[in-house]
Order: sequence, then C-alpha cells, then structure tokens
Amino acid sequence: MGLLFAGATVLAGGFLVGERDLVALGVLLVALPLLSGLSLLGAFRGIGHGRALHPARTPVGSEAEVAVRIGNTGSVRPLGGVLAEDLLPPALGEPPRFRVGLLAPGRDRDLAYRVRASARGLYPVGPLRVTLGDPLGCFRAVRDLGAPAALMVTPEVVPLGGGASSAGAAELGGSPARAMAASGEDDPVPRPYRSGDELRRVHWRSTARHGELMVRREEARHDGGAAVLVDLRAAAHTGSGPESTLETAVSAAASIAVHLAGQGRRVRLLTDGGEAGVPAAGPAGVVEALALAPASQRTGLAAGAEPLRTAGSGPVVAVLGSLDPADLEVLASVARGATGPRTAVLCTGRPAEAQGAAAALAAAGWRALVIGRPSELPAAWGSPVRGAPTAGGLR
Repeated sequence: MGLLFAGATVLAGGFLVGERDLVALGVLLVALPLLSGLSLLGAFRGIGHGRALHPARTPVGSEAEVAVRIGNTGSVRPLGGVLAEDLLPPALGEPPRFRVGLLAPGRDRDLAYRVRASARGLYPVGPLRVTLGDPLGCFRAVRDLGAPAALMVTPEVVPLGGGASSAGAAELGGSPARAMAASGEDDPVPRPYRSGDELRRVHWRSTARHGELMVRREEARHDGGAAVLVDLRAAAHTGSGPESTLETAVSAAASIAVHLAGQGRRVRLLTDGGEAGVPAAGPAGVVEALALAPASQRTGLAAGAEPLRTAGSGPVVAVLGSLDPADLEVLASVARGATGPRTAVLCTGRPAEAQGAAAALAAAGWRALVIGRPSELPAAWGSPVRGAPTAGGLR
C-alpha cells in the first residue's frame, strides 16, 4: 500500500506543477502494485495439499502426528510469500503456522507437527489456511483449502490383568478359554475340520497328533456375552473436565469392556438411556462409542438398567456415579432377576461417602468396588471377593 500512496502523491504533485515526468512516474507507481496484485488471481488453483494423521485414533493424553504436504501443481507460475496455518480446535492447542516462502512449479513442502488432547471426543484437524503474497508484498490473499481430517481421542483404557487368573475376573465368570484349557488340553479343545472353517483356526499341534486336520473350537461362553452399563448422568457425577468422575466412569467402562472382549465375550454396551449405538463390532467399536458419549440430563437409571434383566447368565457390570435410593432399588431389582455375576463400580471423588451405597449394593447381590480415578481400577478389580454375594432386596 505504500507504493500506491506514494504513486498517488507523486501523480497529484505532477498535475499541480504541470510536470509530465512526475505524472508518468506517479502512474507507474500506482500501476505497479495493481499489476503485482493481479498476479494473485487464480493462484490458489495451483496449490495442492494433503494431510495424514498418525495415528488417526489415539488415547486421551497421547500425541498424534499431523503430516501436511503443500505443493505448487502448476508447471510455469511460481508462488511466493506462502504462509500455511492448519486450523485446530482449542482443545488441541494453538494452530501451527509455517512460513513456506517460495514454491517453485512442481515442488512440494512437507510440514509436520504434533497434537495432544486431554479430553475424549472427535476433533477436526484442518482445514489448511493458506496465505499468498504478490511479488512486491503489497497484497495478500487468504483462503481455507480442503476439508478437515478427523482425530478420534478415546478414553483411557487400563489393563485389568490376565482373565481368570484375576480374582475380579473370576468373579465375572472367568476366562472361557482358560476354562476349556482346564479340561486337560493345553489349548482350547480342538475338533475335526469342517467345510467352511477358516484356515486361521487350524490347530497344527492337534492336527499332527490326530493325523487329520483339526481346528480350534469356538471359545466356551456362559451365554456368549456380557453387559456393561455406564452411568453418564451429569447429576450423578462431580468435577469437570478430564478430572471429573464422569470421565473416570467412561474410562472404567472402556477398560472393563476391552477386558471382557479379550476373554472372547460379546460385549453389550448400555448407558443410562438404554442401548448404546456401537459403530463397529468388537472392543474398538465399544471404545469409539464411549469416546463420543456425551453427558446426559436424565435423572434415573431405570431405562439403562432395564436391558440388564435379560442379560442371562453372562456377567453384568454397572459403572456408576452417585446413587439415590431410587437408583439402588432399580439395581436391587436387576440383581434379583439376574443369574450371572454382577459387579458395580462406583466412581466418586469422595470414596468415604460411597461406602453406604457400596454396602447396599453388596447386600442386594452385587460385588461393589469404589474407585476415585482410572488408575485405581486394576487393584480394585483384582481384589479378593469378601463373602459370596446373594440375591435379594435392600436391607
């Protein structure tokens, strides 16, 4: 803009004093930046870009690398004064800015940075905001290019031990694979191959022993599944952000679901609103559903607990916040009708205050655990069961 101002001044002065040379100089000074600015027309059509996330799915507190490539796809026209900024939501930090400079025709520049999220969710990464400058530095053009990529931040998953070797897992029915191994075989009991069996299930040791093709049996299950209920009611939890008891409950539910799925069980995910939509089969789908689960404004547990009445003989786990007498009665009625092992995990910032609810749940037939943060879950899960839970009402 300095040249335009100078050119206008010289042009006006030339007219005032009647000097043609000054007028010509003024016209030149005005025309140069305008002509330079015209070089930006259509410049963005010559920009190519791409973005990749490594990984595209990461646990809370872990880093992901974002790789961005920006290039000049033209064959003649160079692009100068290139600045790039990858737009980010506040939860992922400040948007990174890169001074790319001159991009010659057919040349690319690779850019990279890292992001870390402290809260679960689905975050947009991008679009790429590109700024181009004209050769004289008089004008700048800005445009957002492309669509954002999606970064999935999943809840923290803590390991809960090796299945049936854990007292807590044994209370939930143990590991089906190990139960079969206890019958005398080193591996799940094989059976003869049948047409349609997958080759990955061939048990080569038994094939050599029996002289015919043998495959692993399906893992034994009590009824093939397990149910995990997570209490997402905002009113049942305390704290805010990553340190809230709601996030502790989500992390505990994810950890337990992954643990049960690792035993070969089909995990059914429930929330206080009922059946949760799981985008994909297996533990990955459950964890992804929990990553996106919002806090609810419901006041009771009845809708979420109702499906537990038909859970059969499979294990039932309820991951809970604060409970009122109506919630305790609902859970007691579930225990009266359930035939499988029941475990309640109470997530609270005040463990002493949760002991009353834990005692009431234990009296109703639940194994009750109390935790304040996800790191406390493995020890609580593996703790010995004190006394045999019995079905019955609240006492």
